[in-house]
Amino acid sequence: MMLLQPGFLASVPVQNALLIGAGAALLSGAAGVFTVLRSQSFAGHALADVSSAGGAMAYLLGISPLLGFFSLSVLGALALEVIGTRRAAERDLAAGIVLGAGMGGTALLLYLDVTVKGSAGAAVSVMFGSLFAAPPGLGVAVALGALAGLLGLGLIYRPLLLASLDSELAKADGVNTRLLGTAYLLLLALAVTLSAMAVGAILSTALLIGPAAAALRLAHSPAAAMGLAALLGLFCAWGGVWLAYQSYGWTPGHVWPVSFFITALVLAVYAVASLVRRG
Repeated sequence: MMLLQPGFLASVPVQNALLIGAGAALLSGAAGVFTVLRSQSFAGHALADVSSAGGAMAYLLGISPLLGFFSLSVLGALALEVIGTRRAAERDLAAGIVLGAGMGGTALLLYLDVTVKGSAGAAVSVMFGSLFAAPPGLGVAVALGALAGLLGLGLIYRPLLLASLDSELAKADGVNTRLLGTAYLLLLALAVTLSAMAVGAILSTALLIGPAAAALRLAHSPAAAMGLAALLGLFCAWGGVWLAYQSYGWTPGHVWPVSFFITALVLAVYAVASLVRRG
């Protein structure tokens, strides 16, 4: 079997998938480090589930999936901030409420997608992704969104790191932790949105948490962990696209889901990082 089957890099859907995967992986990896440090993995999962309602809404209204996912993710982030983020118990309570509301909305909107619009494949695309079927211009939009997110993360890196490690010390140093937390939740909403475009809403937490958790086991500083997490996420995203393309030769006429390969590689990366850390 050839390492690169003929037409891999020449294929427009593959080029689009690689660009979407790169944007999602780079921002999710970097933002995921703070998600782990701040113990907000459940919040990230809640935002991913809320974003699925946006994806279903996009199919119903005929608008850009990126706009649909992002608008509901931002709404979910603001809801998390309003309900309560002062203590860990309050954050989990808020995340649980937002998650339930998001999944309820998704169920209704997907039902309308099927009954009103006749979009039978909407549920699979929203929940598990369909990279090879993404609109041609979506890759550029995702790449620009990732760049904006990384720039925003860079601007708040130092105060966010201090607040993540010791919120009381951050307050004493004059940091507005409430405003900073809101800014980070909005960046997290963007990261979850881009991740959902790559692997679907229900699996986006894997790309957000897996590479970051692996990097934190290997790196010796948060900055190094962010860079390593971004690279590990990129490896999983591009590796998943390549394996999915290769799978056409395994079962002729059928391509295995890209999201399956990406999440499988994330699990493998985390397992290897855990073994290296123990060693």
